[in-house]
Amino acid sequence: MYHLECIECHKKYRPSDVIYTCTCGGLLDIIYDYSNIHITKNDLKGPLSVWKYRALLPVGREPVSLKEGGTPLYRVDRLAKSMGLKDVYVKHEGMNPTGSFKDRGMTVGVTKALELGMKTVACASTGNTSASLAVYGARAGVPAVVLLPSGKVALGKLAQALMHGAKVLSIRGNFDDALKLVRDLCDKEGFYLLNSVNPYRLEGQKTIAFEIADQLGWKAPDRLVLPVGNAGNITAIYKGFREFKHLGIIDSIPKMTGIQAEGASPIVRAIKNEAAAITPEGKPETVATAIRIGNPVNAIKALAAIRGSGGTAETVSDEEIIHAQQELASLEGIGVEPASASSIAGLRKLVEAGVIGKDECVVCVTTGHLLKDSEHVLAVCPKPIEIDATIEAVRKAVFQND
Repeated sequence: MYHLECIECHKKYRPSDVIYTCTCGGLLDIIYDYSNIHITKNDLKGPLSVWKYRALLPVGREPVSLKEGGTPLYRVDRLAKSMGLKDVYVKHEGMNPTGSFKDRGMTVGVTKALELGMKTVACASTGNTSASLAVYGARAGVPAVVLLPSGKVALGKLAQALMHGAKVLSIRGNFDDALKLVRDLCDKEGFYLLNSVNPYRLEGQKTIAFEIADQLGWKAPDRLVLPVGNAGNITAIYKGFREFKHLGIIDSIPKMTGIQAEGASPIVRAIKNEAAAITPEGKPETVATAIRIGNPVNAIKALAAIRGSGGTAETVSDEEIIHAQQELASLEGIGVEPASASSIAGLRKLVEAGVIGKDECVVCVTTGHLLKDSEHVLAVCPKPIEIDATIEAVRKAVFQND
């Protein structure tokens, strides 16, 4: 039903091959025989979940699952009005089991690891991947090893990895250093690598596109806006929409619009400079730890997704990210971590620049829950007001600014 294929030299590999990139160095993709996949809207009735779309997932055994997917698509009219837009939605991936979109890829990736007979799973992470790997490794009953950049991971994410029994290694370096090390470790020790360079991870993440189309009544939005770190998600979601269009389930593909922090924006620079490849960021820095990545492994795929869909890419400052995070919470009651809020900040910036039209139907993907990075929240929000335990003190505090 499918095979692995290099996106550059087009060399093919079998599903039984344990391989992450081509021998030429190119990224791999999962290529299906769509002539043997017969799926219609009627076949897709029922509750949302990643495994609802099993006909388009490359797994042949019972999945390792924690009921991931089925995340809400919120219509955000107050936020839309504040930007002069009419039709804006937020797909809140922070409502997955571990609080981030990574669970979609990990349920497929860990299931594939068992199918391939792998005994240990491993990853490098800025936080969310490590949490998800630890949880799904525990669910599958296999050891998990994670490498994290020391001092650069939000405590909520670190706590998840530790509590669920992963072997957590904090390295003196950044995420790109950690990824290089874990790839070497997997090659030498036979661990199964579950970063987004693994094409099976992206197959799970493409179900975000399937669910959005499903939730919009089998239509694609005009534009999809999302944060970009290692660039797996924008790649995967684009593939999901393309597959649904190919199968006749939807009629169009949204303009894929990637948002990066100013301090970690190699993909944005490549788009704006019309470059064929990125120039890596040596020392990426941003308050949005989940997208603090200077050399995104899926950059080539992401550039193709943005350009192939007629989309664009933009940077936002840390100040714009924090403002958007607070705005989304206060206007719509949706709490997200900083990286997630970059999609909201980017939407506002592109509307103000005239890039996004007032009549476009826009879906913003928010990738992680507010509680993933609670120390950041405490740093940027007003402190609790300490008062005496009297009704007079309460009334004074409540009404002091009226």
